[in-house]
Amino acid sequence: MRPRKPDHHLTLHRKSSTPPWLSLLLRIGLAFALIGVALAIFWFDRAGLRDNSDGTITFPDVVYFTIITITSVGYGDIVPVSTQARLIDSFLVTPIRLFVWLIFLGTAYDFLLKRVWEKWRMTVIQQKLTGHIVVVGYGTSGSEAVSELIRRGATPGSIVVIDDSEAALDLAKECGATVIHADAARNATLEAVKLAHAKAVIVTAGRDDTSILIVLTARRVAPNVPISVIIRSADNEPLARQAGADTVINPASFAGLLLAGSTHGPHIADYMADLAAADGRVSLHERLVHADEVGKPLTALTTGLGVRLYRHGACHGFWEPEARALQAGDALVEIVPRDEPTGDRPTDEA
Repeated sequence: MRPRKPDHHLTLHRKSSTPPWLSLLLRIGLAFALIGVALAIFWFDRAGLRDNSDGTITFPDVVYFTIITITSVGYGDIVPVSTQARLIDSFLVTPIRLFVWLIFLGTAYDFLLKRVWEKWRMTVIQQKLTGHIVVVGYGTSGSEAVSELIRRGATPGSIVVIDDSEAALDLAKECGATVIHADAARNATLEAVKLAHAKAVIVTAGRDDTSILIVLTARRVAPNVPISVIIRSADNEPLARQAGADTVINPASFAGLLLAGSTHGPHIADYMADLAAADGRVSLHERLVHADEVGKPLTALTTGLGVRLYRHGACHGFWEPEARALQAGDALVEIVPRDEPTGDRPTDEA
């Protein structure tokens, strides 16, 4: 597959209730209103002006003098000669002149300099994207995933949200996430967010067929990045795995587990929810085995309660023979206290 040039849609937006075109029209209207005020002032005080060319002050002369006075210091062909006219020019028209210039400068900054600056800044951010988490879809599941990631310590700037809804992206921007308004099923979109350099991908597109297509595209763009996807129909779970998803989550099935667990004891569902929540007393932690743990049983971990290991793609529980002696390269899943730091030793988060 020939690499494509990334689309430069990646952008951070400031929330604004006024569209750019309306803001521009309002500023132009305010500038002309101020010029109109100055014109009215000069017209009513035209007796204090003198035309050095013909000696007569007409309405076109006042219009000319107003524009010249607002935009420059004048050419001297029409000048205020009376004390009142000079005071009016000094204390009434000069502030108007300053406001008009500020409006023009502010508009130039917002529509030219600021846009150029933002485009350059986003290009730099895009080029340096690495180790980030890409969330596709900012609906109920996607927003909860982003909130949970932030509660677990992820910086909002390290989360990139892809969605085709401006309303959803406005909500994502309030969390501080980087957003892109695009179709996540396109290769160019995933290349624009540097998916190959991401830490993980979370797909919550809302529809199973759309989610599976996005997973398939993401796996082609980033063969080694872990992909998690929400699938609402159990029949589509095998398709999502075939498309390349590492983790397939069915919200209905998980809710069913909690409900079924609650019938076997009042504390089972509570503990399962405790493990899943960021504010619970315990949490699941995945890491690679440490060098000083090789040869020891999974139950001998000092960093937490070892419950599962993965070796050569196979899963083994703590009660199985494979868990009696850890090997280099094993991936471990342990239960650790929520307030227990996991960064004291080199770890590899999954």
